[in-house]
This record gives sequence, structure tokens and C-alpha cells, in this order.
Amino acid sequence: MLERGPELAAAAHAVDELVAGAAAGGPGRGGILVYRGDAGIGKTALLGEIHRTARDRCTVLTARGGETLTSVPFHLTRQLLQPALDGFAADEVRQLFGDHFDLLAPALGLAAPSSDAPADPQGVLLGLARLLDRLADRLRDRPPVLLVDDIHWADAESLAWLDTFTRTRPGGRLPVLVVLAHRPFVREPQGPGRAATLAALADRAVLTLGLHALTSGATAALARDTLGGHADEPFCRELWTVTSGNPYETVELLAKARDRMLEPVAGSAGLLRGLGAGARGGGLVARLEELGSGPTRLAWATAVLDTDSTPELLEALTGLGAKQVAEGTALLRAARIVTAPTSGRNGLALVPVPPLEFTHPLIATAVYGSVPPGVRTAMHGRAAWALTQAGHGPAAVSRHLLEVHPDDDQDVVARLRAAAVEHLAVGAPDAARRCLERALTEPPGPDAYARVLYELGCASLLTAPASTVRHLRSALELPGLDDELRIDATYRLVQALAHNNQLQEAARAAAVEYARTPPGTGRRRLQAAHFIYEGFQAAEEDGPGRSRRLAELTAGLTGADNSERALITVRGFDATMRGEPATEVVRLCDLALVDGVPARGLGWTDPVWGFELPAFTGIAYAFADRPDRAEALFTEAVRAFEISGWSGAHLAFGHTLLGLVHRRRGDLPRAQHHLEEGLRLADRVGDGLPVHWDTACLLVDTLVARGRIPEARAVADRYSFGPPWPGAIVLPDGPSVLGRLLLAEGRVDEAVSTLEGAAEALTVRGRHHIVWAPWPLDLARALAPTDPKRAERIAREALGHAERLGTHTALGEALRCLALFADPDESRRLLERAVDHLAASPSRYEEARARCDLAHATGSATTLAEAKALAATCGADLLTPDTVTARASSHPRE
Repeated sequence: MLERGPELAAAAHAVDELVAGAAAGGPGRGGILVYRGDAGIGKTALLGEIHRTARDRCTVLTARGGETLTSVPFHLTRQLLQPALDGFAADEVRQLFGDHFDLLAPALGLAAPSSDAPADPQGVLLGLARLLDRLADRLRDRPPVLLVDDIHWADAESLAWLDTFTRTRPGGRLPVLVVLAHRPFVREPQGPGRAATLAALADRAVLTLGLHALTSGATAALARDTLGGHADEPFCRELWTVTSGNPYETVELLAKARDRMLEPVAGSAGLLRGLGAGARGGGLVARLEELGSGPTRLAWATAVLDTDSTPELLEALTGLGAKQVAEGTALLRAARIVTAPTSGRNGLALVPVPPLEFTHPLIATAVYGSVPPGVRTAMHGRAAWALTQAGHGPAAVSRHLLEVHPDDDQDVVARLRAAAVEHLAVGAPDAARRCLERALTEPPGPDAYARVLYELGCASLLTAPASTVRHLRSALELPGLDDELRIDATYRLVQALAHNNQLQEAARAAAVEYARTPPGTGRRRLQAAHFIYEGFQAAEEDGPGRSRRLAELTAGLTGADNSERALITVRGFDATMRGEPATEVVRLCDLALVDGVPARGLGWTDPVWGFELPAFTGIAYAFADRPDRAEALFTEAVRAFEISGWSGAHLAFGHTLLGLVHRRRGDLPRAQHHLEEGLRLADRVGDGLPVHWDTACLLVDTLVARGRIPEARAVADRYSFGPPWPGAIVLPDGPSVLGRLLLAEGRVDEAVSTLEGAAEALTVRGRHHIVWAPWPLDLARALAPTDPKRAERIAREALGHAERLGTHTALGEALRCLALFADPDESRRLLERAVDHLAASPSRYEEARARCDLAHATGSATTLAEAKALAATCGADLLTPDTVTARASSHPRE
């Protein structure tokens, strides 16, 4: 630990802070500490010293990345968490996992997946982050210190877990200390990937320290400590020159000098350069070969097997006997190439022999690189066979199969496909994708090729929609998919196109396939997809024609099976957007459900149909003045997503839907809470997701209703809420809500232009739901001072659409707007009718607005007090009435 005082002091301070924070019981006072330096600079030794100083007060958990293990998902996570969990009884472990044992335990290798269904990657990452939180809470008297060496060789899933854990902590305060050591980046990290994640972790670190080479003085002190105090200055200076102050190379060279009994004087200095060449690269390989073929093969096998280098597997891979392995291990240990595993007894029980390890990653890299390419490939193939014979599953074997040359081996294809299933089941889609891409190069037989492409498309659906589209299109162009798989591949292709903002292509792909699919449930599934994504487009050529065709198709359906229920659901949602009678919308929604809940196979987490269908039903209920039924569906959505570990965009959308329900009821604070939670969840998944548009739209609308205009503007700006609008519709209508915000800000001309754009886009499509798209009400108010005749005409047309829709909310809102253009007596009568309708509706905020208008029209202090009290229960600020004056009509939400 020469010249490592500042680095050790930083670690000691961090440990002290962690322990003090845990003892105080307050917010975590841990954090991230990063040590960065070249290979051999002493990172491993430094972490070892931190381990020794922290172990008396902390629970120290260690892990090391491996150059040949980067393809093994959650490898580092398992190294860190498994030993900690081993200290708890089985029932305590399940308590630590909470409700997500079945989701998380497979990722840690503690249990087999409960099914072959893919696990949500975001859910697994967040669940493992929460597990570490709970573990830290249970270990408060000995708070965890995580030491991760060579994290530049971490698997992507473990890096993502550490990133998730450290990024999602409130205030950035961690209940653990995370100490990372890695080599410098070769170049500046750009975009997603290992280097970018490491850079993000470093940005969150309380301190990042670069480790430097030893000075000539420190090198001389180390030489005299090793070889004797008589080591002279010329010898020590040459030692420093040869090693450049690299601690690992210095220690190795001094050990060789001691083994050779080299006198540390000027006359011997010239020999140091030759000795140093054997510490790395070709010199190390030559030194290894001098030990003989047996130890060389043993070192090669250790490099290939890495953490699986048990004596039994080494024997299988090298063909050596147990005695030869033991003898070779002794020679490698004496040459300081490996650290010898030790076996023994704990009482009467045998202690398993740990895997063989190289003494330093530099040696591991040199040995692995020295294996002739053909031999290395063959050894990976033999390792795959040996691991399979030893009972390891396809996922554990797959890292070796990835290194085997393609050879038209259908057994390799089968095992890689099985490994992909296991990887998906633990939430590692990238690992599954690598296996399936490698399987394609084998290649699969003609009867399996399309199936592998289909599986590859499914594996990348959540993470890479563009790749999914390419793979599924290729699969559909080839023979080999039976009718059921072909329909499923098309449906998933359509979903991927939609997620990639290609709604027109999605609708077209579904139409092409259902046109050549025989009548039946499969055809109706594709028809449903076609109508979903045609109707979900923000613009389409013949919206009324599509709606008419959908109505004709579903007219005789009774909900006899899920395909009929799906089409009825789409029809109910389309009827909602068109402003058709709410009684018919509710009838369709009821018909699409079974006893008020989604039918089996049409639930929120169903992989066949997707979550969109129950969402459509709940949204239709919400805009048909039935928020009670919508809330029941959406509450179940959040519960189902949480149980299944779907804690990314799906859970965000669940909270958005609950926000919609509470906005419609007028419970504005609860709506705001759910919508802000939806944005928080969506933000940690990524930027520019479809759920961002819907959630930001509803939150802007809610904040405007509360009178919090600056906050609404901040949300709009943060999420770029405005043109250019996305290719999909926004819920509620985005331009209508933006126009409402602009009016509240006094930007009347911009508001009029925005609302007229909404009118043009929606009218041509026959969409006249004045609650979902309230542009007529706000446009009439905005135009009242300057063009009252046109404004009144718009208000009367809105009343006609409200009467067709028939909900109390729509009628009340339309009557309240029309009252702006009537004489005082007629205005009072219209407002009284508006209040009656809204009092009978679930829309408490809109009722408060109508009562406020009525109070000012009648001069009734009692009615005004009722309006203010109702507004307060809604969480809205002080209301002002709508009038025909230019100032008031320009600010309808003041």
C-alpha cells in the first residue's frame, strides 16, 4: 500500500460515514467510490485493504468482473448478493424478496424460473434494487460495503442493476457503500453501453480517484523491503525504469530476482530487463510453456472455464487425471500463475474445492490469448459438453457455445434456443438475443430457421422494436411457421411497428395478413390489431369509413370468445372517440368483459393480446361517466403489473390511467399524484415514450384545472408537449389541452390557432367527444370577444354533440359554455340546467365551475359559497366565472 494514503483515507472516511449513518437510523450516508487505473496499478490490492479495514464493522460483499464472463447475465449481481442471502434462513430470504421471489430468485440463481414466460427486464432490475434496499435495512448494524473489482468486465445486466439502484435512490443517498475499480476508458464513452454506464456511475460518485504508478522512491523502498536494505540506487532506478512504477510488475520482478538470488546492486541491474519480460505477454507464455504440456493445458483450461475451473471440470477439459491436475496446479502455483485452491474438512464434512484462479487478470488475459484459436474453440466446445454432463443448464453452457465455430450442428441450435428461453425468463433479453443470433449462424435446419427468427423477434420486442420488425418480417417471408405461429408473429410485428411509431405500417401489415387468413379466431385477432392501429393514428385518410366498417364487422358479435371480445372492445373505444351515445359505449364495454372483469386471456399481462384492450375498455368507461368501473379496471392493472414485475412503462401507464379516473371525478390532487408517479416511472425507462405524451397531457390539464399555470407550463416544456405531435392520438386530445393551457396563460391568438388545428384534425375523422377533446368549449370562449357569432355557432354545435353523447358531464359543460352567449335570463336558465346535469355526473370540478358561473349570474352568495367549498374539495384554487368580456373569456381557467 505504498503511496496509497489518500486513496485509503477516502475509503476509511466513506466507511465511517456509512457506519455513522446506519447507527443514527436516518437516511443512508453511503455512496459510490470509484478507483480508476491501468492494469497492474494496484486496484485489487487496494480493494483488499479496504476489505480488511471494513470487515469488522460492515458486511463486505465482493465481486470481480471477468473478461470471458461478460456474456453471463447477472454474474456480478450473484457474486455480491448470494453470500449475503446465505446468512438468512429460507423464510427470511422470502421476506427479503417480498412478493417477487418468483421473479427475482431465478436471476440470482436461487430458484428455477416458475415459467418460460419472459420476465420484464425493468421489473427485475427494480426488484433487485429494492432487494438490496431491504438487505441493507436488515444489516443496519453491519451496513453493506460492495467491492467490485474489474467492473469494466461486468455483464450488462449487473451494470444496469447497479445503475438502477444508485440512480433511483431519493436524494441520491445510498444505504450501502459501493466501491468500484476499473481500467480507464479507451475513448470517451458515447451512447448506451458498458462505458457509458460506468461513466454515469462515476458521475454519481462521491469521489473518483485515479491510481498512479509508484514513484522511484516507493519502488526503491519496496526493493529494499523485499531484497534487503543493501539494494543500491542504480539497481532500484533500473527496477523503476523497467516496470514504469507498475506495482504488479514491480512485485513480480522482485519475486523473480529473489528466486534467482540476484544481488540488488548496480552490477545486476542489467539483468532486470530480461527478467521483467517474463512477467507479462510473450514472456509469461514462454515461462508457462517451460513448465510442460500438462500445466500449460491446465492453465488454458482454467482460462476457458474461468469460475467453473473445478478439479472435475479441469480433468474433463484437459484429459488429465486427478493426480496430474493436482501436480500441475502445484507447478502453476509455484510459478505464481494461479492461486491454489485448498480443500479440507469442516468437522466431518468435506469443504468443496474452490475453482482455480489466476493470480492476476493480466495473467488470465495473456494465457487466454496464448491458446491457439483452433484449440481455444475446441476447448469451448468441450467445456459446453462437460458442463452439460455435470448438470449445468443451457444458460450456463451458452457462453461456451457462443465461441464455437458454426458447423451445421442442430444440437447446438437447440441448446442455444433453450438458453435463450432461460435468459428471457430471468429478465436478460440481450443475452437471449445473442444466443439466437448465434443460432442463426449455425444455421438452423430449414424447418427451424423461421422459428428461430420468430423467437429472436420476440426476444427483442421490449428492447429493440426496429430489430424485432426486421426479424419478424424475415420469419414471415420463410416457410416453417404453422398457422398459429404465423398469426402470432404478425401480431407481434404489428406491435413492434406501433412501438416504433410506424402506425400506418402496423395497420397495413395486419390488414395484409388477415386478408389471407381463413375465418376464425386468428383472423379476428389480426382484424382487431388492424382496427386498433388504424384508429390510433393521429391522422388517417378515411376515419369515418374505418369506423363504419368496424361497426358493421362487430354488429352481430356476442362476445362468444376472446377474439370477438377484442373486436367489441375496439369498437367501444372507437365509439367513444366519435362521441356516440354513452349508453351504447357502456353496453359494448360490458359485453367485452366477463362479470365486469377482463376474460381469461385478455388480462393486463396477457402476452397474446397485450394490455391495450383492457385499457381501451377502462378509458371508454371513464369518458362515459362511469369512473367507478374504470377505477376497478385500472386498480387491477397496477396490481397486476406490480405482481408481474412490470415496473417500467406498463406500470407508468397504469398510474396514468388512475390519474385519468381521478381527473374525471374532480379529485385533482389524487390525479396529480398518480400522474407524477407515472412520469417518474416512465422517466427511468427512457425519454420520448408514448406514455410520456399521455401522462404529460393529463398532468397539464390537471394543473390548469387546479389553477397552477406555471407548473403546467413547466411540465409542458419538460416533456416537449406540443407540436410536432406524435403519430398516435394522445389521451385526452393533446392540441385541445395545449390550447387550454395557452388560454390560461393569456396567449389567446396562439390558443385559437392551436384549437382550430384540433378542430380540423378531429372533425374530418368524425371525432366529436367534447370531454375527450374539449376544443369547441375553449375555442368558443376564446372567440367570444372578437367573433361572437362564430363562437356561439361552435357552442351550439358542441351542445348537439353533447346531446348525442348523452352524459351529464358533456351536457353540463356544453350548456355552461352556451350560457356565455345568451341574454341574462336565458343564461341563468342554461346555467341552472348545467348545474343539474353536473351535479348528477361524477365530475365534481366541472360542477364547481358551473356553480361559480351561476353564482355570479344570480348574485347568490350561497351558491358562490357552495362553489368555493366544492372547488376546495377538488383541490382547485379560487374560481372566477366565465363571462363574455374579453378579459374573462381569454382566461377561462383563472
